Amino acid sequence: MAKIITETPRLILREFAPEDALLLYQLNADPDVLRYTGDVPFASVDAARRFIGEYDAYLKDGFGRWTVLLKQGQNPVGWCGLKRHANGLVDLGFRFLQAYWNKGFATEAAEACLAYGFSVLGIREIVGRAGIQNTASVRVLEKIGMEFAGTDNLEGVGPAVLYCKKNDAL
Repeated sequence: MAKIITETPRLILREFAPEDALLLYQLNADPDVLRYTGDVPFASVDAARRFIGEYDAYLKDGFGRWTVLLKQGQNPVGWCGLKRHANGLVDLGFRFLQAYWNKGFATEAAEACLAYGFSVLGIREIVGRAGIQNTASVRVLEKIGMEFAGTDNLEGVGPAVLYCKKNDAL
């Protein structure tokens, strides 16, 4: 069974498991979900399963992107989590099935990831990046207390905004 990372009133966040392959495939097959990501669809559910099998962030960094499940019914609805880049930057990312947009799930999961990153992992600073036109993701970053820190150019996305939150406990 995949390791549970954290919980919120409505959600469970846990490490990816092979049974998440269909979810990842569905997320990346939706052009609206991928619009501002620069990612490409998986060729198949098996390709998504291979991605999960090769995902080494948990071992390498001690954290990564996590599957988000509804507590009621345990249905997977998306993913949210942290990612360490080669330059040391830790970013917060999230992706949800369209049926779960505009219900507060991204905000709830993102807030839990920030709290986990700061209190459990002791990360000093977490950033959030979003395409300039991705107003929904920008709203999530603002709702969880991240502050505008400038603009950036994201590979495959183009012009983007950068938000940041520092760990007040450190």
